[in-house]
Amino acid sequence: MRTVIFDLDGTLADTSRDLIDAANACFVALGHGAPLDPVADAATAFRGGRAMLTLGFERVLPEFTEGDIDREHPIFLDYYARDLDRHTRMYDGAVAAVERLRAAGVRVGVCTNKPEGLAQELLTRLGVRDLFGSLIGADTLPTRKPDPAPYVASVHGVGGDVGQSILIGDTITDRKTAAAVGIPCVLVTFGPTGRAVADLNPEGLLDHYDDLDGIVDRLIPKGA
Repeated sequence: MRTVIFDLDGTLADTSRDLIDAANACFVALGHGAPLDPVADAATAFRGGRAMLTLGFERVLPEFTEGDIDREHPIFLDYYARDLDRHTRMYDGAVAAVERLRAAGVRVGVCTNKPEGLAQELLTRLGVRDLFGSLIGADTLPTRKPDPAPYVASVHGVGGDVGQSILIGDTITDRKTAAAVGIPCVLVTFGPTGRAVADLNPEGLLDHYDDLDGIVDRLIPKGA
């Protein structure tokens, strides 16, 4: 059964502003102001909470330690959970593209390094949770991407065949995940790094969700 698994942050939805706001809230509470820019630092947002906290501390407290990151990370998650969809929107054409895949008999799921509870809540608030047959988050299993286990679980969760699946993502983590599993990877080019993701040598580049159908048919042909 042909299967397409999607990353969430930076792939299906632009979550960067709400993530940056949550990280900045941590620094404001510490008396450091808001060191992260919602536009210039969007790429860091898609690398996760610890990456944002690290960048912020580098700017306001160069002598920070991993202990500072460990202390602030759960606080960041709490801030984010309170207001995780204020600015977040699905990317243009994403919903229609997923609906077309489903209509064509393609199984679809989500594999993200966002904690599962937050991912469930976000997709529910965006009104799209029911479009995806599986959702594997950072804490669903003992490991997270780029370990292959979460991806494999997401495929099996929709009754798919790993050998007839592809991963749609936006970062090197997704590229490494696909390589670890041995399946094609498609990286979106409408994120903050643009077409620079081509340097990661994915099997496909997605400039707009209108183009997804053709890419899926090329990488996992019908009847293959």
